[in-house]
Amino acid sequence: MQIKSSLDNLLTPTAIALGNFDGIHRGHLEVIKPVLDWEDPSVYKTVVTFDPHPQEYFTGQQRQLLTPQQEKAKILEKLGIQQLVLLPFDRELVKLSPPEFVDRILHDRLQSKLVSVGEDFRFGNQRAGAATDLVDLTAAIGIATRIAPLEIDGDSRISSSRIRAALLAADLKLTQELLGRYYSIFGTVINGQEIGRSIGFPTANLQYPAEKFLPRQGVYCVRVDTPTQQQLPGVMNIGKRPTVNGVNTTVEIHLLDWEGILYGQQLTIYLHQFLRSEQKFPDLAALTSQIQADCDAARIFFQI
Repeated sequence: MQIKSSLDNLLTPTAIALGNFDGIHRGHLEVIKPVLDWEDPSVYKTVVTFDPHPQEYFTGQQRQLLTPQQEKAKILEKLGIQQLVLLPFDRELVKLSPPEFVDRILHDRLQSKLVSVGEDFRFGNQRAGAATDLVDLTAAIGIATRIAPLEIDGDSRISSSRIRAALLAADLKLTQELLGRYYSIFGTVINGQEIGRSIGFPTANLQYPAEKFLPRQGVYCVRVDTPTQQQLPGVMNIGKRPTVNGVNTTVEIHLLDWEGILYGQQLTIYLHQFLRSEQKFPDLAALTSQIQADCDAARIFFQI
């Protein structure tokens, strides 16, 4: 999949899904579906999102994301998207009126044949344009527009904010229902203090994007994809490691019944079950005993 960080050298013409798509949840998938279903092989199946996130641009504060750029790209590529365009959300873009956005961005630069958006999509200066306005403006210049209705789960719409709340509550069942998949953390294994190795439970210390939204701190049953192996069972701890006077939040994974070197490798961690909150133990012996209990609980959960 091609990733473009500007409007130069795009693969055109395009069928595009347009939005922020943080999380790529079930609601987002409904927006992307018309693009994936587009049958003209000469048209590139494209997702157009904004960089930085509009809320980050207006507030000046870094936004914690369910799917940072690299993770979003991996998910979209698996879906069958051919091109991800990170539309620079800057002063020039913000000033465009709805008609200017359609003419200059969608028509001239992206050469769109199809545009798909969610029912609540807004665009143009002061968010003046609604999804229905997009239908009228694009129809006038021969671009088809599809509006995906809001996706409902239970009594409420599926949204990134609901997913964040579920993750902070460690409600992984609800998280999975809203996403349509397990929540994941993607990162690279770096050197740690090797305390786990010294007590018989070697861990992979994961360097994850600074903007990645982390769930409630604690211990989880996880499955892990390495570059060469898939769905390895393990136990993950997210927290500050109070027993050893840790300060910074870390993500550490112990793979069950596995040996090898993971330094420098990229891992994808899938969260399956929350086991317990992080706690401080009186000494390493008590910590070791609890880690053994966590591993035993994970084996029961995964039936291994």
